[in-house]
Amino acid sequence: MLTWLAEYLAHYYSGFGVVHYLTMRAILSILTAISIALLVGPGMIERLRQMKIGQAVRTDGPQTHLIKSGTPTMGGALILVAILITVLLWADLHNPYIWVCMLVMGVFGAVGWVDDYRKVVERDSRGLPARWKYLWQSLGGILAAVVLFWLAQTPEEHALLIPMVKQVFLPLGFGSFVFLSYLVIVGSSNAVNLTDGLDGLAIMPTVMVAAALTVFAYLCGNVKFAEYLHIPYVARAGELIVVTSSMIGAGLGFLWFNAYPAQVFMGDVGALALGAMLGTIAIIVRQEIVLFIMGGVFVMETVSVMLQVASFKLTGRRIFRMAPIHHHFELKGWPETKVVVRFWIISLMLVLLGLSTLKIR
Repeated sequence: MLTWLAEYLAHYYSGFGVVHYLTMRAILSILTAISIALLVGPGMIERLRQMKIGQAVRTDGPQTHLIKSGTPTMGGALILVAILITVLLWADLHNPYIWVCMLVMGVFGAVGWVDDYRKVVERDSRGLPARWKYLWQSLGGILAAVVLFWLAQTPEEHALLIPMVKQVFLPLGFGSFVFLSYLVIVGSSNAVNLTDGLDGLAIMPTVMVAAALTVFAYLCGNVKFAEYLHIPYVARAGELIVVTSSMIGAGLGFLWFNAYPAQVFMGDVGALALGAMLGTIAIIVRQEIVLFIMGGVFVMETVSVMLQVASFKLTGRRIFRMAPIHHHFELKGWPETKVVVRFWIISLMLVLLGLSTLKIR
């Protein structure tokens, strides 16, 4: 919206023309989102506390978590509000990719909201039944995948890019593209959700991956950079840096309150939506495999749960002391802050590895 105002004012003062530069709007998006989160956060947290929307803590988990019981949750709504307002203010709303991302955020955020509401307000420990949860996630993921296939303008935009190999694209038909995209969107959504178990653990890797996707979106949306780096050129993808920048700003603003000891937890409403958005953006910029690398912490958390469940069902034994794996390290005696910071470091290394694929061919 502000881009339209700036365009009008530029007729009277040329300085307003700077708003049309993507890099400037990315900076403004970060500052806007973090400001909204910091301003709205205290009031939202207090409101959640008054409504007694507090986290229920597992009794079979680390005993240090018992003091977290009652801490306000569903704070992910703060992130989504900051992202939505920022995108509406600074993005080109004629760009269809912007609305695909907002659609995904809305659908997965709504699923997470219902799940959280049933757990903390209605006191139903099951939350939203798994079959309904995955049904709505699947419908949202498939709908986004179909729209993205329809929006593709070149064969490269629905081909699978193999990183670190020069100009190798595996063509995907409609069915294979939709199925792969569904797996990426729903998989990344649930992976971030599984990671959200310690103060600040999920949000900082999310911010790091979003920052890396900002780079990919900017480069693949520029025909010269895309040609030079041998990556697919995706027209209009550059505008996604407004979305990723808003995720960075909103995430950092939320971390202000979510850092140890957390004043508020993200909840499914935030984790499911943020993970799905990361997956959607990775699909648009054709970096699904690189997302798997950069989001290695999310992958590790998910795999640990899968291995734990499979091992217990098949052998009756557990591989880890507790899954997801961050709880395993806690039960080994690592302080929560040490687990979180070390996972952040791992995430940073993996994000840098993912970015290096731009030049390694």
